Amino acid sequence: MSKEVSAEAEHPPSKDYTDPPPAPLFDFGELRLWSLYRALIAEFIATLLFLYITVATVIGYKQQSATDKCDGVGVLGIAWAFGGMIFVLVYCTAGISGGHINPAVTFGLFLARKLSLVRAVLYIIAQSLGAICGVGIVKGIMKDYHLYGGGANEVAPGYSKGTALGAEIIGTFVLVYTVFSATDPKRSARDSHVPVLAPLPIGFAVFMVHLATIPITGTGINPARSLGAAVIYNSSSAWHNHWIFWVGPFVGAAAAAAYHQYILRAAAIKALGSFRSNQNN
Repeated sequence: MSKEVSAEAEHPPSKDYTDPPPAPLFDFGELRLWSLYRALIAEFIATLLFLYITVATVIGYKQQSATDKCDGVGVLGIAWAFGGMIFVLVYCTAGISGGHINPAVTFGLFLARKLSLVRAVLYIIAQSLGAICGVGIVKGIMKDYHLYGGGANEVAPGYSKGTALGAEIIGTFVLVYTVFSATDPKRSARDSHVPVLAPLPIGFAVFMVHLATIPITGTGINPARSLGAAVIYNSSSAWHNHWIFWVGPFVGAAAAAAYHQYILRAAAIKALGSFRSNQNN
């Protein structure tokens, strides 16, 4: 019996999950692969649909509530539109592009070496173009588009730039942290008996963040969403503090990536342990 115990201690059972190897920093070979361009098309279309549905919801609510404050879907309905569309679109595109639909998510996953710099840059370009086209469709369809703010993100009266920046950082941290947790191969293996789709907690994270930050910034947490609305609305008020909606999400994504990878998954400690064992050998 003691021999069996000692044997198990010397040779612990292999883990029931496999961490994918880090993506190369530069992988220009991807440019020859159809799978990359298919993923770019998926990100473009998904972001276009995301902005079309969500910004149309925002404009429609403002139109309805202009004459009757109790009419329309309300802030709760807007939050549901954003969260629900993320759930649907991540579910549809996760197997093709990973279902990022957000430059901040792409940036966080890049920092965690989940994708190469080449793919990350092209994803962000595709997402930004998709967002601009999506809001452009809203402008072409919705009546009196310019009278209702164009769905652009702005710092609400009574709030400082610092407060708005903090709200964007924390909101994006919640989102990207949820993305890492929902797609963690270790968690997926451990909780394989729990029938929960990864897009579901991600969509709920977007919904909850919108409830908290719509009164402050209109909720960006997605630079492509903020850019698309600002480009089509093209008002000085939309561009005045636009940097907040890039800096905030990118800082929040970087913090979430560091927290998940180096604290929760202890990547730094594992790397140090591997380095020391190699030295001993």
